Amino acid sequence: MAETEVLVVGAGPVGLTAAIELRRRGVRCRIIDPLVEPPQYAKAVGVQPRTLEVFEGMGVLRQILDSSTQMRGQVVYVNGEEAGRLDLELPDDVPFGFSSIPQYVTERILRERLATLDLPIERGKALTGFSQHDDGVTATLSTPDGEETVEVQYLVGADGAHSVTRKTLGLSFEGAAFEEQYMLGDVEVDWSQPAGYGIRAMHQTDGKTDDLLVCIPLFGRGRYRMSMLVPDELATAKPERGAIAHGFEGEKKPELSHIQAVLDRLSPEPTTARNLRWSSVFRISHRIVDSYGHGRVFVAGDAAHIHPPTGGQGMNTGIQDAHNLAWKLALAVQGKASDGLTASYDAERRPVGEEVVGRTVRSAREGIGAGETDPAYVMRREAQLLIEYADSPIIEKSADDAILRPGVRAPDAKGLTREIVTDPIRLFSLFDRLRHTAVIYLAGATSTDALLDLEAIADQATATAHGELDVYLVASPDAEVAATVLPVIRDTAGTFAEAYGPQDRSLYVIRPDGYLAYSAGAASGDDLLAHLKKTFR
Repeated sequence: MAETEVLVVGAGPVGLTAAIELRRRGVRCRIIDPLVEPPQYAKAVGVQPRTLEVFEGMGVLRQILDSSTQMRGQVVYVNGEEAGRLDLELPDDVPFGFSSIPQYVTERILRERLATLDLPIERGKALTGFSQHDDGVTATLSTPDGEETVEVQYLVGADGAHSVTRKTLGLSFEGAAFEEQYMLGDVEVDWSQPAGYGIRAMHQTDGKTDDLLVCIPLFGRGRYRMSMLVPDELATAKPERGAIAHGFEGEKKPELSHIQAVLDRLSPEPTTARNLRWSSVFRISHRIVDSYGHGRVFVAGDAAHIHPPTGGQGMNTGIQDAHNLAWKLALAVQGKASDGLTASYDAERRPVGEEVVGRTVRSAREGIGAGETDPAYVMRREAQLLIEYADSPIIEKSADDAILRPGVRAPDAKGLTREIVTDPIRLFSLFDRLRHTAVIYLAGATSTDALLDLEAIADQATATAHGELDVYLVASPDAEVAATVLPVIRDTAGTFAEAYGPQDRSLYVIRPDGYLAYSAGAASGDDLLAHLKKTFR
């Protein structure tokens, strides 16, 4: 048996997420990165509400919030006049709002979390190639001490837009580069623009944008990451046809004078930029692979999809790629996974990548939500709360339209109560985010015999899931529940019933990544076990 069960290639936010989630489940990992020092650029700054849910489960939410500023919306200016305002408002059932945090801070927090799991990052090491066989993967690494060969069961390529993993797998990466080239700068300004709002200022001629300034607020006083079209003296050569041009490029870095020149042209009010922390020239492409993996090797994040940064979708999508993949790989390593479990990663996540690439390209050209009439839908979509896996081979197809259908993000529910705990709790606080959770709803009087039947179903389901399943009873405020060995949670505020639409003894299975995998109007042991066998061997 290979000493290393999973090799993670790349120590950016996507690779770090994969490594943390694997280590939390006891998987023996290595994580490598060719960079000797971590980068100090705020490439991605937006963290979506759905990703904050992921971070809560990973144990880093407090640290992320401590270093974030709330993203409250965006003000749009055209030719010096306010032309629109977008408020990032979400309904009360969503536990978190939109946040802004520099990527290098996010990575630092994730590295510190990984360190608590006793997994060091091996820097200065790069993947140069690999081959697959029936029992695993043979990977070749370049290291400061020469070439190294590693035997692993699985390999996760989170190695960016120029991924060696993707190229070695022979995956296509169809798409194109934007004609425009941009520059970024992290600066401070004094102005009267509303706190927490991004600023998008454009100059248009005959309705066409020919100059652009986008300012995203960061933690600190008057601090923004600003992006704008690059001046001729900093522009780099147009990439060759078919070349993947995405990210930072060029030796010349923008100076304060370059940023100030754009502010002088486009800022909604006079202001002076100061305290330039870093700057760069960058180019944007949009591409996606034809498969998220083959056999025992997978790609995630920029290795699988690249697109405009509009709406802060890229890093969040990559983190959620890794979050989706890690729990499945852990079950596979432990010998508990069904034959098709790891293949469901591509089935679930590639359609998400395709949608994000297409949408962000449109948003970059037209603006977020352009032409759409339902602001609440746009907000939930941009928050990545509407991602569905209804067509996944491991998601049950429910015939009961009266209850919440499988494949959606499981809603949270507030105002639950339980014995011993004096304050109300949230549904998500019950979950350890490592195992599956089954929830059975009780609406009326439940006898001892009925509870014995439910306990038997719980025992059978837990055994089928190899112990990777917790079972809770959620009872309506006035339900009479006889004594039981199953934990009873009271839906005191009625929010669970409102979100899930349950009947008496409705049963739901929620995956470790927070998605609803199964729902049934009435608990049935046979149906539940048949469903679990789609995930567990």
